[in-house]
Order: sequence, then structure tokens, then C-alpha cells
Amino acid sequence: MTAKVEIYTWRACPFCIRAKNLLTNKGVDFIEYSVDGDEVAREKMAQRANGRRSVPQIFINDDHVGGCDDIHALDRQGKLDDLLAADSNV
Repeated sequence: MTAKVEIYTWRACPFCIRAKNLLTNKGVDFIEYSVDGDEVAREKMAQRANGRRSVPQIFINDDHVGGCDDIHALDRQGKLDDLLAADSNV
């Protein structure tokens, strides 16, 4: 089993595209929530992301890991693969 990955995005956001490319290159399936012009969805994202309203916001197994820079930092530190391999039922 693999991790449950969710990402809140804005269609034309270069940081969103970069974060999704990283996940795709790692072969990760993820759930994408587009918040383009949807203030209700963006508010839900902000509540889950400790008030952060920038995109993308990324969650692994319901834990907030941050945005594009954060997920790339986890990858550089060698921590992302472990998070992605963690079963969401653990």
C-alpha cells in the first residue's frame, strides 16, 4: 500500500505544476483539488493547511507537508520517498 497524497492547486500556477511533476516522476498517484476561483475550496484548504492560502498545499496521509519548496526540500533530504511509501492505514 502507498501513501494517500492530496494536492491543492491553481491551474496556471508554475509551483503547482512543478510539485505535480515531482510526484508524477516518482510514480505517485495523487488526488488533485483545483481551487481556481473557488473560494469555498480555498478556505477548506487553508483550514487544513494551518491558515496557508498559497498554492500548492500538499498533504501526505492527511499530514500537511507544505508547498512546492517544502516537498522539493523533503526530496533533497531523502525524506520524501519514506513518506510516500508509508501506508495511509498505519
